Amino acid sequence: MKKPLKPIPEFGSEAEECAFWESKGNDSTEYVDWSKARLVTFPKLRPSTETISLRMPEDVLNDIRNHARKLDVPYQSLIKLWCAEKVAELAHPPSFAHRGSK
Repeated sequence: MKKPLKPIPEFGSEAEECAFWESKGNDSTEYVDWSKARLVTFPKLRPSTETISLRMPEDVLNDIRNHARKLDVPYQSLIKLWCAEKVAELAHPPSFAHRGSK
């Protein structure tokens, strides 16, 4: 016989809820019957974006536009892609093997 599920507490904030579920003393199986869970998808879910204003030299912007035209992509998309690639590169710098000195 299954023991009854505990009621999920009310939380004052998202941070409070995260702290509750992340604590070692709380096991979600005591609160949720996972055998009744269903897989769902959110096809229209998009990452949140924020509009920014960016000033750059006109010749640099023209070079970006020309490059984007050659790739057949909008220049704003190319700028976002390059920024994302650079951020990823900076977040995970390549590790170089150190040579032992002779």
